[in-house]
Amino acid sequence: MWFLTIRYSLLTIHYFPIKRSSGQSISWQVRRVLINMNEQIIQNYLSETIESFRSYKKLAEKAMAQVTGEEFFRAIDAEANSIAVIVKHIAGNLHSRWTDFLTTDGEKPDRNRDSEFIAESDTRESVLEFWEAGWKILFDSLESLKIEDLGKTVKIRGEDYTVVKAINRSLAHAASHIGQIMFLAKHFRVADWKTLSIPKNKSAEFNLDLAEKQKVETEKLSRFEVPPESSGQANSGE
Repeated sequence: MWFLTIRYSLLTIHYFPIKRSSGQSISWQVRRVLINMNEQIIQNYLSETIESFRSYKKLAEKAMAQVTGEEFFRAIDAEANSIAVIVKHIAGNLHSRWTDFLTTDGEKPDRNRDSEFIAESDTRESVLEFWEAGWKILFDSLESLKIEDLGKTVKIRGEDYTVVKAINRSLAHAASHIGQIMFLAKHFRVADWKTLSIPKNKSAEFNLDLAEKQKVETEKLSRFEVPPESSGQANSGE
């Protein structure tokens, strides 16, 4: 698992001597290579996680853009949440979890979680403003993390979490609720739904189109390749 691998690597490479089978410490050059590899893995994890969060946010916003104001606040049954409520809940969770992420409990004392499931007095504009503010707190916090921060521990409702586990938990939470937003938006639009992925019954066509585009790009790149030197004798006219 990512969080176990990263946490173990941080502890092993940065804080404990690395031994050969003979018991002698390996050279500093090799140690430096291992540290660089480890740091690159962590940096990749951070950048790809931020990219995933941005991708999910964009999917939710493309789905929300397809519903009317009335549909935005409509619950499909007595136990269901409206898109507005789901948006408020995601935003409230992001505000709480990511404000002072490394130094305070992720469940803030001033959070009123139950109020996130009530939207009668809200407007679409106020809900989306709360949404944007929550995501800004998330991205500002994630982008400020340093490599060594991933070896730390944070608290959520008094329980200890590795930083990586807390990040993964937040991503999974947002993704699950964004899936609900997309489901509701598609339910309301029915046949007028503008798909956010490969259209139904269009997979083969999509794959063929993708293969053709890749072929064109490969041909473009090949034009700039330097031809290999001839292995034979030079022509007498040269």
